Amino acid sequence: MKLVFATHNRNKLKEVQSMLPREIELLTLDEIGCLEDIPETAPTIEGNAIQKAQYVKERYGYDVFSDDTGLEVSILEGAPGVYSARYAGDMKDDQANIDLLLKNMRDKENRKAQFKTIFALCINDEMHTFEGIIKGEITHLRKGEGGFGYDAVFMPEGYEKTFAQMTRQEKNNISHRGRALQKLVQFLKIRIGTLE
Repeated sequence: MKLVFATHNRNKLKEVQSMLPREIELLTLDEIGCLEDIPETAPTIEGNAIQKAQYVKERYGYDVFSDDTGLEVSILEGAPGVYSARYAGDMKDDQANIDLLLKNMRDKENRKAQFKTIFALCINDEMHTFEGIIKGEITHLRKGEGGFGYDAVFMPEGYEKTFAQMTRQEKNNISHRGRALQKLVQFLKIRIGTLE
């Protein structure tokens, strides 16, 4: 089974590739000639994931899955949310985003937050979505050298370290993206089973 993962983010690609069953041949956007930035103009995380999958399916014809992720901070009324990647501006700069988040969280006692990922899978012209959520809190300072995005300031519930302090495997086992991807993989395994 060939599937396109609609992302240009190499970090996401590595995370996802390590979790997919070997029967699935993962194609990148570059490999199918999709070099443009896919629009993400929906008002919700789910809407963005669906929009990206539909874009690739309609223009390139491949079965495809895409994801969108947001960091939702309670005291900031769910911000940065759907704007997580562009929180500090359109340049999508992880460090600038973290700087702005920590500035907006200064002196806030309630540091509860959650990461939410939605995967949208368009296969045989059917759309399916899979959600993964992990709760945690925003640290006062960056901790760790690994990961990407807000990983250095997000500490999941029940852990004494941030995502950036974890190995990729540790993070995949508990992360929002890992949880949503596990649901997607389970669905694909059933689909592959019905094809055999």
